[in-house]
Amino acid sequence: GAALGPFTGLSAADPLTDGDLAYARLLVATELLGADFYAQALGARKAGPRLAKRLKLAHANELQHYQSVSQILIGAGLTPATASDIEFGYPRGTFRSEGSIAHFALELETVMLGAYLGAVDGIQIPALKTVAARIGASEAQHVGFMSTIRGFSSFQAFPNPMTMQQVSNALDQFTA
Repeated sequence: GAALGPFTGLSAADPLTDGDLAYARLLVATELLGADFYAQALGARKAGPRLAKRLKLAHANELQHYQSVSQILIGAGLTPATASDIEFGYPRGTFRSEGSIAHFALELETVMLGAYLGAVDGIQIPALKTVAARIGASEAQHVGFMSTIRGFSSFQAFPNPMTMQQVSNALDQFTA
């Protein structure tokens, strides 16, 4: 309910631009990739208790984000992509160890954060910008935790936004 609330009736109040719809489609794909990755990471059973707990939370977050962003398309009378619409693939060894899982999670979450920062900049409808910013804040928390697990600094003064093309190129590595 709370995840869906921000988009209820949105398209009736503000017609969405083609650009906003393009962002929504792209963000749906990023969330599907995130949810698939976390499900597979949990299924690999290579993470210790500390990381496994965060993988479960991140998986739940990505599912909530997917539901929320999907509402943009549903509100516009469109059908959002589902996991069965996309074939995901990962680099060899992604799920081999706790370290490899954390490494990929950091890479993925950095792309997801960049996608949402780019969306905040590019989306036209103010209500969509607000929700994209809130989801971006969640993705930033994921980046921070994964950075810490990997032994990196978890603080960035200005994380980098990504253009739709940059996000699309990044997703192309893992989707078919």
